[in-house]
Amino acid sequence: MANAAASGTAGATRLVEVVLPGTVEPEGLQIRHREIPVPGPGQIVVRMEATGVSFAEQQMRRGRYYDQPPFPFVPGYDLVGTVITAGEGVAPGLVGERVASLVKVGGWASHVLLDAADAVAVPAGIGAAEAETLVVNGITAWQMLHRKAGVREGGTILVHGANGGVGTVLVQLARAAGLRVIGTASARHHDALRELGVTPVDYRAEDVPARVRELAPGGVDAVFDHLGGRSVVDSWKLLAPGGTLVAYGSATTRDDSGSKQWPVLKILGRVWLWNALPNGRHACFFNVWAGRAFGKDRFRARLSADLTQVFEALRRGEVSAHIAARLPLTRAAEALRLAESGTVTGKVVLVPDGGDDATAAPIR
Repeated sequence: MANAAASGTAGATRLVEVVLPGTVEPEGLQIRHREIPVPGPGQIVVRMEATGVSFAEQQMRRGRYYDQPPFPFVPGYDLVGTVITAGEGVAPGLVGERVASLVKVGGWASHVLLDAADAVAVPAGIGAAEAETLVVNGITAWQMLHRKAGVREGGTILVHGANGGVGTVLVQLARAAGLRVIGTASARHHDALRELGVTPVDYRAEDVPARVRELAPGGVDAVFDHLGGRSVVDSWKLLAPGGTLVAYGSATTRDDSGSKQWPVLKILGRVWLWNALPNGRHACFFNVWAGRAFGKDRFRARLSADLTQVFEALRRGEVSAHIAARLPLTRAAEALRLAESGTVTGKVVLVPDGGDDATAAPIR
């Protein structure tokens, strides 16, 4: 029998979720109601307090995310919420606790069924929306910087899309680690990047490779590239001897047609070739889910440890939560449209309907 928090599920008789029915415009998202699930052994039900819009959902609605499930499905890469019920075998103390989880899909719902082992405790004093900005973005940034690149204090890195969800976390973690950061972004975001200690480069008005070579004549120690396409080749050429290229997406192919796997396969092919060359540099394609299929317990332990490190960085003031906008769950179409506009810094967050803290930024 499931354990229930003191508040139980009182006042919440139905689950609300956002469904992506196919390759549609944001306005084609659907709202669906169904029963709140009952957790089985080892499972919990989390009442969502914040979920977010990441680049993955932008690709998924176009059918372009390389391992998305078949349509229809509920998007939502991550979430933060309170555990309201728990199944057999779950520690009773978990009920009533605020947790975060990386789910890939399913987060855009008022209540989410999870394996208890996939929940990571959110430290006291951190708000749900603030924590949400650091789940997939924070894990991605932390693991790329500390587990993949390993740049020593005093080194120089280049971050493409430094104003984005991952980029804003990555540059702050890098600055806290004593690194010099060069970041690409459109001109409207340069002042905000300078406040974070980043040297901005305008990818629209400047020759990015030429400008980076001016700023780092000997090359950079690491490049973090979510763009794919031609950018990955330029990024490789900008590395200093011993440098590392961390590719983690193919944003430039978001609106392309054809195979959704091909852009990633091209990057993987280049990574294999570059690593086979005796040039003292290294390249990798980062996938936050790597290793899960071969060692779920180890994957969960690493994810929990890294997200805990990110939350601690937030508490120490080394990282701040950049919330671009907060919108109710049932306004997911507007939130997705805003995230895709490229006009905001940080993460667009979805919160439960009926809250009083929903704020939206205009699309310009």
